[in-house]
Amino acid sequence: MFAIVETGGKQYRVAPGDVIQVEKLPVEEGAQVELEKVLFLAQDDGVKVGAPYLEGARVKAQVLRHGKGRKIIVMKFKKRKNYRRKRGHRQLFTELKITEIVV
Repeated sequence: MFAIVETGGKQYRVAPGDVIQVEKLPVEEGAQVELEKVLFLAQDDGVKVGAPYLEGARVKAQVLRHGKGRKIIVMKFKKRKNYRRKRGHRQLFTELKITEIVV
């Protein structure tokens, strides 16, 4: 069984026991969260597709930790004008462990 859920403007394919990194959520470490925006659900007896979301389906997960991702470098440059700007960015994330998928 697996599901496709939406959180933070992105979509993730999840199954029970998976660990995923999503955009930072305003919850404490160790807390339980429910992802209610389930777009697709595949089971042994078939699939269910939402329009856009499935009613009554949700994914339960536990917050493992919060952190920062890898640093990316953003560079601005204009030729012949001696203009160069270099900035770095580290995206904040929340790591979730999927505990169960409720239909």
